[in-house]
Amino acid sequence: MIALKVDLEANEPQRLDLYLAQVLPDLSRSRLQKLIAAGHVQINGQVCTAKNNLIQRGDQLSLIVPEPENLGLQPQPLNLDILYEDDHLLIINKPAGLVVHPAPGHADRTLVNALLAHCPLATIGGVHRPGIVHRLDKDTTGAIAIAKTDLAYRSLQAQLQAKTARREYLGIVCGTPKTDTGTVEQPIGRSLGDRKKMAIHPEGRPAITHWQIIERLGNFTVMQFRLETGRTHQIRVHSAFMGCPIVGDPLYGKGRSVGVNLPGQALHAHHLQLIHPISGQQVAVTAPIPTHLQTLWQVLKNRDRHT
Repeated sequence: MIALKVDLEANEPQRLDLYLAQVLPDLSRSRLQKLIAAGHVQINGQVCTAKNNLIQRGDQLSLIVPEPENLGLQPQPLNLDILYEDDHLLIINKPAGLVVHPAPGHADRTLVNALLAHCPLATIGGVHRPGIVHRLDKDTTGAIAIAKTDLAYRSLQAQLQAKTARREYLGIVCGTPKTDTGTVEQPIGRSLGDRKKMAIHPEGRPAITHWQIIERLGNFTVMQFRLETGRTHQIRVHSAFMGCPIVGDPLYGKGRSVGVNLPGQALHAHHLQLIHPISGQQVAVTAPIPTHLQTLWQVLKNRDRHT
């Protein structure tokens, strides 16, 4: 139980939820409101279920925070390629084939199961996605940030929403854009013809992808993508919209063989930059390019030299 004596700078009353959010920064305002509604907060010994109840200087508050909900997820030790770690933040280099969190068809052996065996995680973000602030598709490799604490989760989520976190991807596409740089700004929503796919849709959510060419290799191009938003399959959908689908993409590609065994789309979350939720210092990591992507790049280089 948390006991507090209200100490306001002014004598004017203040809303209960606003005051608790100020003095208990590790708990989000929405979670505090739920605790109030559930009867876990008392004012001067009396249960209060109204979030907008006014409190005054000298009032005695008590708050019971229940134990985190049992997620029903089993910790499963898996090898993790850790790029950065401290008490609040963890950044992993995710391999291809690893699903980020449990979902239909993937009940376990996910990144979340591995994380639960490795360290404590933030308790907000969904019962099957503890600590997961953003995600990568199953076969997309590279840097993904995980929040160990609720405070870190809220900070990272705010950075993504404010577009201050920088996420850069490396991809190899079929085709050759006419210009060296550009931006795709097209809304993305669920495909009406195939519920497994996303699509450009006028009623979809806004999505912005910046891109630039790293190397032209005949009918293929190595590109860098920078996300301004984070919609499901965003780079894959926007690349296909450009007429340059990601090589090896089973959903949005052309099924074109490149003579290299790929686990899926040739897309890698190469660089992640954010502000540390506690120190305020910049944290920047670069995930090494996976072997299959290096091999594909080299094969296309060699092929281009001999054409």
